[in-house]
Amino acid sequence: GEEVTQTPRHLVKGKGQKAILYCVPIIGHGYVFWYQQVRKEFKFLISFQNENIFDETAMPKKRFSVKCPQNSPCSLEIQATGSQDSAVYFCASSQSTVLNIS
Repeated sequence: GEEVTQTPRHLVKGKGQKAILYCVPIIGHGYVFWYQQVRKEFKFLISFQNENIFDETAMPKKRFSVKCPQNSPCSLEIQATGSQDSAVYFCASSQSTVLNIS
């Protein structure tokens, strides 16, 4: 079936390095959500409606940047990684996807 594709599957970076994650949402879904999971807690980062930012209130904008261009993978970039960024990052393309992982 249809699924969100996120690459790379695993990424290890040292402190101060750049990290980039990519996400290809399910075709036909108009939303993309990025979440950060530390231990069992999920933290919302940002959401897009089509290629436009819908909600970015929880994203640390000084170090993180996110793009979601039409017909291209979405990307989450951490400019200079720190210990607080050690986490699992999830991309989802619908609210129901988010509910299934939490």
